Amino acid sequence: HVQLVESGGGSVEAGGSLKHSCAASGYMFNNNQVGWFRQAPGDEREGVAGICTSAGTTYYADSAKGRFTISRDPDKNMIYLQINNLKPEDAAMYYCAAASTVHETSWWCLRKGGYNYWGQGTQVTVS
Repeated sequence: HVQLVESGGGSVEAGGSLKHSCAASGYMFNNNQVGWFRQAPGDEREGVAGICTSAGTTYYADSAKGRFTISRDPDKNMIYLQINNLKPEDAAMYYCAAASTVHETSWWCLRKGGYNYWGQGTQVTVS
């Protein structure tokens, strides 16, 4: 049974930073595709960052480029999402996600269909 658990959300002032963490049980964050998504009330869940393909290339949504950094620590079996210069539009529930395989195309990297496992989410508010 795979379980992903996020932490690190909270209330942050605009311009501030925070770092999400995601721990896994029953799953290894090694070479498979992993990502972070977010969902604001009334909006679709959108992919913001992913580590994809066998090369471990990182991909970011346009809204995340330059401010978000996704990383993976295989030794700790954790993935992270660092967010800098937070903006009000970053307020959302943030979810980590993992795939049961590695896709050799980036097509699925920021798309929900590319993932099999999801965390429960961690809320971010920006004041």
